[in-house]
Amino acid sequence: VQLQASGGGLVQAGGSLRLSCAASGRTFSRYIMDWFRQAPGKEREFVAAISSGGSSTRYADSVKGRFTISRDNDKNTVYLQMNSLKPEDTAVYYCTTDLSPWAAVPGTPSSWGQGTQVTVSS
Repeated sequence: VQLQASGGGLVQAGGSLRLSCAASGRTFSRYIMDWFRQAPGKEREFVAAISSGGSSTRYADSVKGRFTISRDNDKNTVYLQMNSLKPEDTAVYYCTTDLSPWAAVPGTPSSWGQGTQVTVSS
């Protein structure tokens, strides 16, 4: 599976952005999908995950209540709706498949796509 994230940009604190991640291939609907992010000088961190069918989601505490992950398997796309953005959300955002069982997510990310830059100004 090849992945391409898009939708990043510059936004003021309190604003919103919607990221998209388009996947190639016919097996997208089989995969758990994750969003991760990496800020300058920091390690990559988990943001959100969604089960293969979309019925279950999981979030990092830092984004819970502000971000929503969703997917459209007919369009081979996973989304990340980001509301009430904060300067500390500034990072490059990546989508990835996750090969772990749901109970272990985030566990084994693979098939990293190109990221998209999100910058939140104060």
